[in-house]
Amino acid sequence: MLAARHVVCALSGGVDSAVAALLLKRRGYQVTGVFMKNWDSLDEHGVCTADKDCEDAYRVCQILDIPFHQVSYVKEYWNDVFTDFLNEYEKGRTPNPDIICNKHIKFSCFFHYALDNLGADAVATGHYARTSLEDEEVFQQKHIKRPEGLFRNRFEIRNVVKLLQAADSFKDQTFFLSQVSQDALRRTIFPLGGLTKDFVKKIAAENRLHHVLQKKESMGICFVGKRNFEHFILQYLQPQPGKFISIEDNKVLGTHKGWFLYTLGQRAKISGLREPWFVVEKDGTKGDVFVAPRTDHPALYRDLLRTNRVHWIAEEPPSALVRDKMMECHFRFFHQMALVCRVLQRRRVPGQREDPAGGAIGLHTSEGPG
Repeated sequence: MLAARHVVCALSGGVDSAVAALLLKRRGYQVTGVFMKNWDSLDEHGVCTADKDCEDAYRVCQILDIPFHQVSYVKEYWNDVFTDFLNEYEKGRTPNPDIICNKHIKFSCFFHYALDNLGADAVATGHYARTSLEDEEVFQQKHIKRPEGLFRNRFEIRNVVKLLQAADSFKDQTFFLSQVSQDALRRTIFPLGGLTKDFVKKIAAENRLHHVLQKKESMGICFVGKRNFEHFILQYLQPQPGKFISIEDNKVLGTHKGWFLYTLGQRAKISGLREPWFVVEKDGTKGDVFVAPRTDHPALYRDLLRTNRVHWIAEEPPSALVRDKMMECHFRFFHQMALVCRVLQRRRVPGQREDPAGGAIGLHTSEGPG
């Protein structure tokens, strides 16, 4: 008789990962639960929220009768996620730490721990997403080190694993998985990919998982929690006072504590003004933030978006983009945004050698730049 496949499931202490572990066990796999502590944070009562989540994850393992492990990636999270977050803010950009956390922590640190230390055949998470592989195909995957060098693609036959949207379009989390590597996706199972959130809650209620079902869903940035974001970020970055300036007549409307605190398109809460104003441009040299009234102001819109080096989930850009230097795609820049049709155009990053897996792209409307 063949030994059961060993799947290591990341447990957050929430309902989604708990049901993911339950479904894996129902499929007959040998399941191990692992809780990751990534950040030392205190709630409004001074209690470490990670400790409570860890207790909830441990209780899930007790109910499901599966082994439980706890790992700490606090140092790795600080170095690879939080430091990157601060560096990006200082440059005036607004990063998404969940995307970077999935890339460096969950699908690198945890992924390698599960395979190398716990002997997993595959890993699983409670994300609402799917891949193009069936479970049995995941178990057949082996790590293949990619040849380096100019001709690496000519001698390598490698079926690409695709990241696919979840059945529940409202809960779909592929946006947050957009920088996960091929190697990790090849060995990952997403048990909730074909389910709705309501059905997941129903499964939890029917299987004695009430303690996670009653928890509020975690929203926003984990290390900020319920605190005021501006107060939080200014504990780590030096305030850089500046002015809010109207894009229409250059009139000074108010002051702020740092131009890097604001995102293009964000509503700027300006003291003394009732009507909403929105961020159009930022001048990092002078520290000024230019704003416009109304969400439909022409200054808030752009026909062209330029990127720097691109992460392709398939490791190589699409053949149509390589061949024609442009292609149509569906695009979103934040979670739950409706996908819109746009045109991708290949561009070269100044000073970067030509690399078929790298380079930059321009994204524009079909009526935009040719």
